[in-house]
Amino acid sequence: MAETEQAEGGAEGEAAPAPKGKLKLIIAAVGVVAILGSGAGWFFFFRHHGEEQHAEALPPKPPAFIEMPDMLVNLASLPGERVQYLKVKLTLEVKEEKEVEAIKPNLPRVTDLFQTYLRELRPIDLNGSAGLFRLKEELTRRVNAAVAPNEVNAVLFKEIVVQ
Repeated sequence: MAETEQAEGGAEGEAAPAPKGKLKLIIAAVGVVAILGSGAGWFFFFRHHGEEQHAEALPPKPPAFIEMPDMLVNLASLPGERVQYLKVKLTLEVKEEKEVEAIKPNLPRVTDLFQTYLRELRPIDLNGSAGLFRLKEELTRRVNAAVAPNEVNAVLFKEIVVQ
């Protein structure tokens, strides 16, 4: 009896790997088809959508610039300290050329605001890139207050000298 059980068990052992082999083959085929299908879908989706975006996108308009007059101010100092001067050449950046004509009549007001603010600065306020960044942000805020409802994107330094 043991021999018949072994013979039957051996036959079952050989029959079991055959379906596993077919199952593995089916799973591998499904995996290959899924990978190829997702690759083809990715190619067509990004290729066609990328072309549509490039065809519909308008080229960005270049910004316009307004030259400010050079400014030379003495910096705030304590009595008895050496007087230091700040020389600045600035440019204002706006989005469109038509805004330039709207802002130009306000340039004397902007120059006045800049002069009064710069005279309050101390030499230590301008130390390092962080000091210049704060100065740029404050000047941008002040110019936007002076030219409202128009807007200046940035104040750009062409030259800055502390002496």
